[in-house]
Amino acid sequence: MGNQLQQQHRQQAPTPLRTPRGRSSAAVVVRCQQQQVNKGFSVLEWTSKLVPQGALVTGAKTGWRLAWETMVRELAPQDRSGSYTRPANAFNERIGAPGFPVESGRYHLYVGNACPWCHRVLLALVFSGLDRHISVGRLADIPEQATRGGWVFQPGPDPVSGARDLWEVYDKLSPGYRGRCTAPLLIDKKSMRPVSNESSDIVRMLGQLQLPGASGVELYPQQLRQQIDTLNDKVYRCINNGVYRAGFATSQAGYDAAVGEMHGLMQELEQQLGQSRFLLGDRFTEADLRLFPTIVRFDAAYAGLFRCGRRRVADYPNLQGWMRDVWQIKVPGSSMQVLDTVDVDGCRRSYYSSLFPLNPSGIIPSGPTAADLQLDLPANRGSHEPGAVFYMKEAAAAATGAQAAA
Repeated sequence: MGNQLQQQHRQQAPTPLRTPRGRSSAAVVVRCQQQQVNKGFSVLEWTSKLVPQGALVTGAKTGWRLAWETMVRELAPQDRSGSYTRPANAFNERIGAPGFPVESGRYHLYVGNACPWCHRVLLALVFSGLDRHISVGRLADIPEQATRGGWVFQPGPDPVSGARDLWEVYDKLSPGYRGRCTAPLLIDKKSMRPVSNESSDIVRMLGQLQLPGASGVELYPQQLRQQIDTLNDKVYRCINNGVYRAGFATSQAGYDAAVGEMHGLMQELEQQLGQSRFLLGDRFTEADLRLFPTIVRFDAAYAGLFRCGRRRVADYPNLQGWMRDVWQIKVPGSSMQVLDTVDVDGCRRSYYSSLFPLNPSGIIPSGPTAADLQLDLPANRGSHEPGAVFYMKEAAAAATGAQAAA
């Protein structure tokens, strides 16, 4: 029995590693490991005797940069200094103007989750309480499936227009349209005509509509209009559009100017929010609405992908507290609330996967996630009762009447 076991053991024993004459076993192991490593085309190795490495690297960098600049300019037009210049929008009508009567259920709004301009419009819809009067169509950001631009319907087609993507909507509304197919887009469903694709105009328009069940929230009170307009202009240039000016810059000077202005204004706002609950006092206004979409995306997307992370929102404690305060606002009777207007994790995935010139690898960072931002932590900046958060139209009308009587 013992002899049989010894014979079986000898049969199962592994064959000893045989090394070629003159080579150690360690050298063979290294050789095997090298064979499993993907070294691309090994260009630097096989051309080193023909082309100096410096010339090869310089040529590769020049070619890559030329291709990159071309793609970025297609995605985001540039001025001569290499700074991003946002194109003008095409449609600028208004609900209430001739041909566009104020009518419940007549209008439809197209929005996409990743887009901060869409987000500001959704916020205006929530705060105005008009979500039961204006329908909303959600767009998916999938450039590979779009005819032009990046917005498609998932699952499609669009029940309002029958279109497969946003370009088809534009083409149905304005046959032969050749401009940019951007969201948000507000349309008249009854006449199938475009109303507006300018987010700031739509925000202002929704705030002025009077339909049954509207919230009565006043985002643009008469006594603050000049201040709101002035701050909106600064926030747009330095922060809302500033992140894009930084991310899409094709020159160092353009990038440096954008980031310098951005963090300069963020520091100013940090100081202001240490003195008041909101940007222009203790009530939420249109100025807060227009800042919030950029700030809530900042750490998750812009700080990394757009190279804006010299400081994060998390490094501005008052601005971070303000962000959480706005996130937690509730509008009584609204079918949507602030927290329903954006999927922060979806924004991060969309930016990193869709903007190929800025992230050609397609690798999506694991965070910061919405949970990392801790948006639900108590802001401790005041009550969220509507009367403590907003100016109300009835109160504003009463105050105006009293001033007139005096």
